[in-house]
Amino acid sequence: MTKMIRYSFVLAFTLCLAFTAQAQKFGYTSSQAILLELPDVKRADSKLKDLESQLQKKGEQMVQRYQTKRQDLEKRYADGNVSQVQLENELKVLTDEEKKIVQYEQDMMNQLANKRAELIQPILERVQQAIDDVAAEQGYQYVFDQSTGVLLYAKEEDDITDKVKAKLGM
Repeated sequence: MTKMIRYSFVLAFTLCLAFTAQAQKFGYTSSQAILLELPDVKRADSKLKDLESQLQKKGEQMVQRYQTKRQDLEKRYADGNVSQVQLENELKVLTDEEKKIVQYEQDMMNQLANKRAELIQPILERVQQAIDDVAAEQGYQYVFDQSTGVLLYAKEEDDITDKVKAKLGM
């Protein structure tokens, strides 16, 4: 009798698992494809390029001033218009300018990275919200991102990329 109860319990548990597994719905999307087509990303990239151009222009001006000073010093030294003490002092100034240029380049990269994060983060959040909304509306328990390269196989009808794009007004 206890064996019968035990088998009944195992059978009921197995059936519950089978129904639960069949009820789960999986979908996938390509966040990269969405982001490439999203106008907000294109605007953010344009703003980043503008900022990068401004920063590069300033950096190039710093380098140009440095090179001009260096060439002027070399010319004055070659003409014998600079003493050894003056040469050493001016070389220290030039070395300081070199350090400022290197520091500026590092600051520029950090500034660009921070600006990119500032511009892109709200867009990523909006895309994620659209994915969440489509998944909830369509009854998906899991949605995978095809652009990560982890998705090995999926049915084409489970691709929700177009639905996410529609949700974003694309």
